[in-house]
Amino acid sequence: MIGISIGVMGIILILAVIVLLIFWLWMLIDCLKRPDEKFAIGGNNARLIWVLVIIFIGFIGALLYYFLIIKRNDWR
Repeated sequence: MIGISIGVMGIILILAVIVLLIFWLWMLIDCLKRPDEKFAIGGNNARLIWVLVIIFIGFIGALLYYFLIIKRNDWR
C-alpha cells in the first residue's frame, strides 16, 4: 500500500515540475518578445533586468514578471 502511494505522489511531483517549467519558459519567452514600451519601469534595460530575474530567481521570478508586467498591462 505504501509503495502505491509513493508512486502516485512521485507522478504528481513530476507533473507539477513539468507545469512549473512550462510556465517559467512561457514567461521567459514572453519577456524576450515583449516590446520595450510594454515594460512599465526600468528604462532601456528593463528587458535585460527581467530576463535575469526570471533566469536567476526561477519560478518566483516568473511569477513576479507575470503579475508585475503581464497583468499590469492588462489592467490598463
